[in-house]
Amino acid sequence: MDKDSEKELFEQFRAAITANGGKYYSSQVIDRLLNPRNVGKVADSSGVGRKIGICGDTIEVSLRIKEDKIIGAKFLTEGCGFTQVAGSMATELAIGKTVNESFMISPQTILEQLGGLPEDHEHCAQLASDTLREALQDYLPRKREPWKRNYRKD
Repeated sequence: MDKDSEKELFEQFRAAITANGGKYYSSQVIDRLLNPRNVGKVADSSGVGRKIGICGDTIEVSLRIKEDKIIGAKFLTEGCGFTQVAGSMATELAIGKTVNESFMISPQTILEQLGGLPEDHEHCAQLASDTLREALQDYLPRKREPWKRNYRKD
């Protein structure tokens, strides 16, 4: 598929979601489907987590932490749009929080901030929350023992 065809297809998708999505999804979900935040990898990350969900979707979260505060968070996913939405929200919620505060970002927190997800996709919030926690847990040994920064898994 050439670039013009891809762009046209995406615009059709955007128009359909914008026109009809409000019947089924919150404005927060639609916005993150169309404009996901924090996609990518944090350069020189402080912690990285990668998990595979029960549905086979994969998500990776990378964090940049300074003085125990998250100053950068990004995610990558090989999954459905709802995994993208949950990853986007999880990273948004983490930025600006301390490590301890970020451990408190639960699947329920993500679902509440999104205004919910379809019941058969609520596990995407669990996957995003679990992956964020894994990235935080990856950071903790590096914090205590700085020499471990040379042995990152990312």
